[in-house]
Amino acid sequence: MKKMAIIATKGTLDMAYPPFILASTAAALGYEVQIFFTFYGLQLLRKDLSDVRISPLANPAMPMPVPMPVLVQVLPGMETMATMMMKDKLKKKGVASLEELRAVCQEADVKFIACQMTVDLFDFDKSDFIDGIEYGGAAMFMEFAGETDICLFV
Repeated sequence: MKKMAIIATKGTLDMAYPPFILASTAAALGYEVQIFFTFYGLQLLRKDLSDVRISPLANPAMPMPVPMPVLVQVLPGMETMATMMMKDKLKKKGVASLEELRAVCQEADVKFIACQMTVDLFDFDKSDFIDGIEYGGAAMFMEFAGETDICLFV
C-alpha cells in the first residue's frame, strides 16, 4: 500500500483546504495517509472552525474583485470581509466546507496527529479538539513519514 504524509502548519482558511483535499484524495486512491498538525495548523483540529479566517494582507496572489492598496487591506474589518467573500465563493463553486472535508478524511481513516509539544506550548485544552485524533511528537510522525511515497509540507 502506498503511503502519504502531510505536515499542516498553517491555520488560515486558504491554507486549511490543501491538507484535507490532498489527504482525502489520496485516501480515496488507496493510500495510507497521516496528517501531522503542528503550530498554527492545530487550529484545524478544533471542534469549532468558525474562527478560521483569511487575510488579504501579505497575500499578493489572492484575487480581489477590485485592486486594493496595502493600506486599505490593514483597515479594521478587511480580514472579516475577505473571509466572508472567500467562504461565499467556495460555497457558490460547490466546494465542501472545512468541516465536511475534515469529516471525509476521518471517514476514510486518515490519521490526524496533533503535535503534543505545540498543544503544551500554547496551553491548548484537549477538549477543544475533535474526537478521533492522536497526540504525538515529531519522532512519532517521522517514523511514518520516513516510509512514505509522498511527504508534503503544507
